[in-house]
Amino acid sequence: MTIHERARAAWADIPVPDLTPSLRRRSQPERRVFVRDLLLEGLIGIYPHERIEPQKVLINMDLWVAETPGEPPKDYADVVCYEKLVNQAKILLAQGHIDLVETLAERLAELCLVDERVLRCRVRVEKPDAIAEAAGVGVEIERHRH
Repeated sequence: MTIHERARAAWADIPVPDLTPSLRRRSQPERRVFVRDLLLEGLIGIYPHERIEPQKVLINMDLWVAETPGEPPKDYADVVCYEKLVNQAKILLAQGHIDLVETLAERLAELCLVDERVLRCRVRVEKPDAIAEAAGVGVEIERHRH
C-alpha cells in the first residue's frame, strides 16, 4: 500500500459531522436549477464613465426548487424555466443604469423568488473588466423564501 493509499484510508475513517442538518430534514425533494456565466452588457457602476458606457456583467444564478414527489417532470409547466430567468436578467439590465452590483443582485434574487416553487436562490454578479488585475469583482447573495 502506497503512502497515498494509506492517507486516503485514514481519511475515510474520520467521521464527518453533518453541517446541514436542517436541510437534510426537509421531507420535500429539491432540484437545483442554474444559469452559469451569463455574460451581458449594462450600465452599472458609480463612476461617470460607467453611466454612459456599457460594460460586461457576468451573472450566475442558482435556484433550489421544490419538486413534486413521484415521476420526473414531463411538461414545461412543471419546471422553473432558466430561459425565462435569462430573459428577465436581460430586461432588467436594459431598463437603465444601476449604481451597484449589490442592487442588481437583489433585483435578480427577487425575480428568482417570484416562482413559489423556488425555496432559495444564490445570485452572483461580477464585473469582469472593472479591475485590470482581477478576473472579476462583484457580490454574491443568498436569499430564502420566508
